[in-house]
Amino acid sequence: MSRTRSAAATLDRRTFLAATGVAGAAAGAGLTLGLSGRPATAVPAQAGPPPFAPDPVAAPAVPPVPFRRGTTLDSVATPRGTAGYRRLGDGPAWSRVVRTELAAARSGRDERRTTLASFAQFTDLHLVDVQSPLRYEYLRAQTASAWRPQEALSVAGMVSLIERVNALKGGPATGSPLGFVMTTGDNTDNNSKIELEWFLAAMSGGRIVPNTGDPRHYEGVQDSGLKLYWQPDSDLRDADKQLGFPRLPGFLDAALRTVHSPGLDIPWYTTVGNHDQLPGGCYAPGDSYWTEVATGGRKLETLPADQAKQVWSAVKKGLDPTGADFKALMKANRRHTRQVTPDPRRAPFTRAEYVRAHLDPAYDGAGPHGHGFTEANLQDDQLYYSFQVSDDVIGISLDTTDPGGHYTGSVGTAQLRWLERQLKEHKDSYVLVFSHHTSKTMDNTRPDPARPDEGRHGGDELVRLLSGHRNVLAWINGHSHKNDITPHDGFWEVSTASHIDFPQLARIIEVVDNHDGTLSLFTTLVESAAPHRTDFHDLSQTGLAALYRELSANQPQGRTDLAGEPGDRNTELLVKRG
Repeated sequence: MSRTRSAAATLDRRTFLAATGVAGAAAGAGLTLGLSGRPATAVPAQAGPPPFAPDPVAAPAVPPVPFRRGTTLDSVATPRGTAGYRRLGDGPAWSRVVRTELAAARSGRDERRTTLASFAQFTDLHLVDVQSPLRYEYLRAQTASAWRPQEALSVAGMVSLIERVNALKGGPATGSPLGFVMTTGDNTDNNSKIELEWFLAAMSGGRIVPNTGDPRHYEGVQDSGLKLYWQPDSDLRDADKQLGFPRLPGFLDAALRTVHSPGLDIPWYTTVGNHDQLPGGCYAPGDSYWTEVATGGRKLETLPADQAKQVWSAVKKGLDPTGADFKALMKANRRHTRQVTPDPRRAPFTRAEYVRAHLDPAYDGAGPHGHGFTEANLQDDQLYYSFQVSDDVIGISLDTTDPGGHYTGSVGTAQLRWLERQLKEHKDSYVLVFSHHTSKTMDNTRPDPARPDEGRHGGDELVRLLSGHRNVLAWINGHSHKNDITPHDGFWEVSTASHIDFPQLARIIEVVDNHDGTLSLFTTLVESAAPHRTDFHDLSQTGLAALYRELSANQPQGRTDLAGEPGDRNTELLVKRG
């Protein structure tokens, strides 16, 4: 095999756009266009192979000094103290762990190895329209994921993560420039058109106003006067302030201010998640009632404890995948709702609208056009695709959301057979598989309402298929919000923590050939570019990004195991060369 990597890693944005025929001004000129009632124009279908990065070039020898600054190999945000509201500061780095379950680590590989691929993974960004009437914050007492104190700052937090990746001069293990970013789903929180606009503008560069409804002020649970939620601008001794959360006058106004994103300097691809396809991340799409509630002027903010417990139990067990019982509850409690400003931009988007938005030239950014999707995806109603990472490596992005509802996943028979064909067609290349769900969270085999006669297949079956093809190196995913690296027969499953729950991470992955019959996958976690220490008086964009992290670290009922064990964080994963 040739010693190659993607040339995209060495191109700046202007060079990339010029090389692919996209005018530099085009990306900026249309950033205010998009899904919320304004026209979005997709380019005509182009014949040819799947989307790919620019022509590869010969990889240089691994530089002697990898680029570790700004990664968790350098320092990690760490809470101070043991109780109450804990401030963050600079903490000790996470060391790299060499894992040899699939292959032995042979001496001298550091001097022999060459880079095959180098890229970043974002997952579970959950950009949130916190004022949407379709949200179920009132389930907070049942599950911490129903409402988080930091959610109003999700856009500022994501942009800071983009700034971190842009600042990395090379991979932390090899020093090779990053070739691309892959997002592995739940880019949006509530299948909302405005959330999708925010995501695309942040990734590609532009201005985002993270506000819906009344353009003059916030309308949501954080100015409701309810003790269930942190009321940052109020003197009210709410449940969070009783735990030490601060009073921050001006917080809500600052949270709604314009956020400026530079966009990624390197190409990016996208994988779809359940929150991108299902209202609430769990209910089957297509019901006009979801649009009626999301765009309407009534918002439910509180619910009796017994009813809230019943709703969450049904969601957790998958007993109400179409949302019929949830709809009945919403209608029964309409008299308890709060009046808010209607906004059509909050409407749920369809699968076709998701693809069409990525094909909008306004969001080309650093490329590639469509970010993995082509006109064929639109015509065939398919959200999976393959792409060329380098001469030696193929990427495959799967759609693991079950359209029948519920937050766990599966794949249909047609997609499973397509995956099998891809693995055979690329038998002479190494393969990286991307999805949203993990193997452990693919147990939902409800029929797809659009294809009721098609079978659905879970994680165990997918593992068996991948294990049967020795060119598969890794299956990279998210969904669980937890770092977890699992060896399977012949490949590694790399699950990465989210960027909404603490410790708010992304992962750099570098694939190298050790030229001794083995390959190594280096995984290195990175935080956003925001400082670890916060200043309650600093409500600038950077200050809010730092606060986004610290608030997440103090989230009541928040899980404390999401960082995973040392072997799930910064690693070298050895695998036999197929």
